[in-house]
This record gives sequence, C-alpha cells and structure tokens, in this order.
Amino acid sequence: MTDGFMKISILTLFPEMFQGPFDYSIIKRARDKKLVKINIVNIRDFGIGSHKVVDDTSYGGGKGMILRVDVLEKAIFKARSDLKKEKDQKVILLTPTGKTFNQKIAKELANLKHLVLVCGHYEGVDERITNFVDETISIGDFIVTGGEIPAMLIADAVTRLIKGVLNKSVTDKESFSPCLPPGTAYLKYPQYTKPRIYKNHKVPKILLEGNHKKIENWRKEASLKNTKKLRPDLLKTPLRSH
Repeated sequence: MTDGFMKISILTLFPEMFQGPFDYSIIKRARDKKLVKINIVNIRDFGIGSHKVVDDTSYGGGKGMILRVDVLEKAIFKARSDLKKEKDQKVILLTPTGKTFNQKIAKELANLKHLVLVCGHYEGVDERITNFVDETISIGDFIVTGGEIPAMLIADAVTRLIKGVLNKSVTDKESFSPCLPPGTAYLKYPQYTKPRIYKNHKVPKILLEGNHKKIENWRKEASLKNTKKLRPDLLKTPLRSH
C-alpha cells in the first residue's frame, strides 16, 4: 500500500464520463481525507491544429479511426509526475490486448505514488504508444466502447487498498472467500439475511444454529462448491492472489 496518499491520473477523450462515479462511497471518502487525488486529463487538449485532431485513418486500410501516437505521448508526458523514484509511478494503457486485471495487480498498483491510466477509444491506438507506457492492462475478454469504464473500475479497486482508506484488518484478510487462506482462488460462499423464509426459499439451517465451527466448515465447502460450478478455471491456479 502507499503511505497514505496516491495520485491517479486518467487520460481520456471523454472527461465528462467521470462526473459522478468518484463522488460517492469509498472513493469520495478517500478524496475528502486527501488520501487520493484523481486528476482527469483531456487528451483532446493535446490534439493537432485548430480542430484538435486526435485520430486518423489506419495505414494499410481498415474501418474506424486510430488514436495518434504523437497526441497520446504528449498527454502522457504532461501527466507524468516529477518523482525522484521512477518506480513510484506507472503509466498503463487500457487495451483488450493487455494482461487481465485482478486483485494481485490492484495490490501492486496500490504501492505507487502516481498511477496514470490511458483510456483507449475509437477503433484502437497506434501500436507505437507501447513505447511510452510501462504496461498494458485489460479488464477481461469482452469489448467495451473505450477505456473509461475500465479506468473507473481499476481506480476503485486500487483506491480501497490505499493506507487509511479502509481498516487494515479488512484489506489484509480479503480474498474471494474470507473463510479460506488469503491468496486462494475460490469464490465467496453464499450469504443470507432476513427474512428467514421468502416465498418458500429458506436460509440454510446451519447458519441459524450458532455453531461457529460448523458454520466455518459449511462456508469452506460452499465456497469450493461454488468455484467448481461457476469458475472451475480458478482451481487450476490455487496460488494466484485475488
């Protein structure tokens, strides 16, 4: 975790999309406590000419427009902080070809002083931009309109790990399933609250009996059962931290 303060810069063509998502819940509290600063950078401010052009057609032909490398590189250069230790800062391009984001990566990013997230858009980004970023990340094997929503997701996951944002006892014990050892790749067990019976659907009896040892064992078994049924792929990498 960072030592109580982190800056997250988000480079985007649509800064208006970020009006609201960071003004509620945990991120808002972190901003109010001055534990995180979120800086939205408009890529179009670095566009070419009076029309602020940021994209162009693809060499070799093809549909759609490609974000220009020169425009993005200028925006990245402007966003970078003048930190004494370069390892305290990382620039990440959000792209479908990047490695898949997970909790392990979130914890690694939370150790930074400055995180720069570059939101791709349109048909894609000039491949040469990879020479000016430190890493590429995807949020999964599906297509979204641009990098803005992935940036929100990553900013949320990272912010909650900053020292002082949440109680340390919460983040230290977090995994997909709290009843299993931290770092194990299992889904969480099912959870229930009142009413005990709803339209003939009952809360499992064992959760109502007050035997904490039996409840813990039931949760472990339910967690494993859920994982086998819904995410069997996780069982192939049991040491991966989530």
